[in-house]
Amino acid sequence: MTIKYTEDHEWIRVEGDIATVGITTHAQDALGDVVFVELPEVGKTYAQKEVAGVVESVKAAADVYMPISGEVTEVNEGLRDEPSLANSDPTGAGWFFKVKLSDAGQLTALMDEAAYQAFAGA
Repeated sequence: MTIKYTEDHEWIRVEGDIATVGITTHAQDALGDVVFVELPEVGKTYAQKEVAGVVESVKAAADVYMPISGEVTEVNEGLRDEPSLANSDPTGAGWFFKVKLSDAGQLTALMDEAAYQAFAGA
């Protein structure tokens, strides 16, 4: 299992050719209390860096970008009813969607945890 990070503060956990995507702890800290999440459409194919969803908080709204190109295979329906999962467990139960990778080579451009921590100033 590989976990990578984007400059837009998404994390991506890769298991085989399926990747789970969510927002980082840093992102949810900056947003504050998440009150709404717009998830992508299952079956839709997205290009890397394309907007795939939106997360809204009491402070702001932010786009959620596709870290890699691929087809959305599943969304976290639990976030629709309980968007605060993005705050309470951003890298676990607060995941946003799963995607079938179309180009695993794109993962090399993403950051590992140490690089992301340095980037985010943690």
